[in-house]
Formats: sequence, C-alpha cells, structure tokens
Amino acid sequence: MNYFSSDFKLGILGGGQLGKMLLFDTRKFDIQTYVLDPSDEAPCRIACNHFFKGDLMDFDTVYQFGKKVDVLTFEIELVNLEALEKLESEGLKVYPSPKTLRKIQNKGTQKDFYTEHSIPTAAYKRFDDLKNLVVAFLDSKLKLPFVWKCTEFGYDGNGVKIIRQASDLESLPNVECIAEEMVPFKNELAVIVCRNPSGEIKTYPVVEMEFHPEANQVEYVICPARIDEKVAEKARAIALEVSKNFNHVGLLAVEMFQTQDDEVIVNEVAPRPHNSGHYSIEASYTSQFENHLRAILDLPLGNTDSKVAGIMVNLVGEEGYSGNVVYQNIEKILGWDGVTPHIYGKKQTRPFRKMGHVTIANENMAEARKIAEDVKNTIRVISE
Repeated sequence: MNYFSSDFKLGILGGGQLGKMLLFDTRKFDIQTYVLDPSDEAPCRIACNHFFKGDLMDFDTVYQFGKKVDVLTFEIELVNLEALEKLESEGLKVYPSPKTLRKIQNKGTQKDFYTEHSIPTAAYKRFDDLKNLVVAFLDSKLKLPFVWKCTEFGYDGNGVKIIRQASDLESLPNVECIAEEMVPFKNELAVIVCRNPSGEIKTYPVVEMEFHPEANQVEYVICPARIDEKVAEKARAIALEVSKNFNHVGLLAVEMFQTQDDEVIVNEVAPRPHNSGHYSIEASYTSQFENHLRAILDLPLGNTDSKVAGIMVNLVGEEGYSGNVVYQNIEKILGWDGVTPHIYGKKQTRPFRKMGHVTIANENMAEARKIAEDVKNTIRVISE
C-alpha cells in the first residue's frame, strides 16, 4: 500500500497530547489523518486532516469512525473493544489488535497474564469490589502496607493508592480492584518496545522515572537510567519477553521496578506511545512517535539509540489553580541550550493535570539533571 502522498487514511482513537505528537510525524510523511475524541477542544484538533467528536466507548461511534479509514490505532486504551473486534473481523487493520488490548485494558486481567506466562510481577489478589477486599482485610488475608488499584479507568496516578492503615480504605470507591504486595524498590524503570507486523522488534534504552511524592505521577524521566548495565540488560530482556507474549504491534511501554536485590519485576504496560518516551523526540535518532507510525504501517523500524542524554520534565497544573491556563516563564527557558518545551494545547488547567513537558538534551547527564531541576523551578502552570 502506498502510504505517502496518497489516498491512504490513518485513524486515531483519542485526540490528546499523545495523538498530537504522533500527528507531527504523520505530517512529515504526508499521511491523511482522522481523529475521534469526545472533546471539542482536543489537542489533536489543530493538527489532523479530519476531526470527529464522539464517545470512544460507544460501539456505533467507534465502528462508523473505523469504516472511514484504512488503518486504525489509538492513543488511549479506554475505547470500545467490541467495535474494534468487529472492524478487525471485517478486514480493517487495527494496531495494536483488540486481542492485545483486551489482555491489558483491565489491570486484574493484565496481572493474571503475567502470572500465566511466568513474567515476574508483584504478588496480588483480585476482588470484585471494595467490600470483598475489606472482608479479606478483616480476615487477615491482606498485610499492611499494600497497593490498592482499581482495575479499570485509572490514569496518571488516579486509581492507585498505598494502603498503610485501615482508615485508608474508607475513601476508596466500591469498584473491581486488586491488592498488590508492596515491593521495596530502588528505582522505577521503563522500556519501550516497538514491533511491526513482520516481526521486526527493537527496544529503546531503559529509562528511570522519578515520581512526585503526592500526585503519584512521573515528574522526571531520565535516559539512560542511572543503573548497572546488568540490570539494564535484564530489564530490556524482560520487556522483550512481555512483548513476545502480548504479540503486540506498535509501541508497548513496559513499566518495571528494580528491587533492592536488583531483580526486575513488571508493574504494568501501556500499548501506545507513553510519557516515558517523550524524551526521544529530541534525544533519540528516531522518536517513539515515528517508530509507532513505522510499526503500525509495517515499515522498517528506526534507530532507537539515543544521540545524547535526555531528561523529560512533566509540566503539570499547579496546586490551587483551576481554570483557563497560564504558562509563566516559558520564554526564560527558551534561552537555555538543549531545552525544548512542548505545550499540549489544553485550555483548562487543574492540579496535577498534564499540560506539557520539557526535554533537556545534553551530552552530560549530571548537567542535564541540573537543568531539569532549574526548569521545574522556573515554569509555573497556573490559571487566570
């Protein structure tokens, strides 16, 4: 199929910042793009050829959208799987496949998958709802502390809470959930794997993630991770094993923990471009977004190596501010070498909402980390 300067149409489910950054590379390749999103103010709207407003969980909306395109991908997992399965059965190329997505969309099912395929992961128990979890807790079947996770609709730290005492259970919603053993760890790591339908597969270098202590949200992504090479090799090998078992096409971000004794265990995965790969736009030979595009179109994959050290700083809404967004001091960082801001185009800010990111590319990791701290302390994301 001729993808370039032709009638070929790529559909993207979800119109957020991940889609917006993917659209940069579709423009570079001159690919026609169709985007479906529930919001009139979706960041993708300004960058696609055709924008459609609609509910991503509605069967008819997703199905009819899919009939307009030649290949369908997504930038968010919360989409109607039945519609994707019907489209795929009728011959539409859907990447990643709904078969893959069905194993990932529910975190309980995802954890079961790791257990079934002998992939190292933290011990856990599944519960139909919070009431059953509380019964297990009262029967001393759960030991404090543990990690509570809702199995569906969680994102950016939402739907995850560390339970340190019985009173922590009181504010949780009564939904399907898992209780996961607390794992003492040194580092939170991630590896992005890209794979095309022909089976070509590559991994990006291991990245290290530093989290905001209150929001349970990534604050910095550091590439390469500051870990022993043997641990990095182990992490990449496990990520490849996860990819092989999911049999995915496109990108798969594998989030992992490095334990105190240098074992590597899988936390969870995302079958799409991911926050942990944003550094690659400036610091890698081929960005994660271009490689996702190459993968779903079954083109040769690009070089995943880094040109320089890269650190990504998330720009999130400041506490105490909600409403029309104002970015303070962006112009100050533009004068700093190797610093590139990405503003997502969301009109409304709220505490800890992802509003953009800044990449620092530098040959010296220590210098890059220092600049990242300066960026974090300079920019403010507030409201009018």
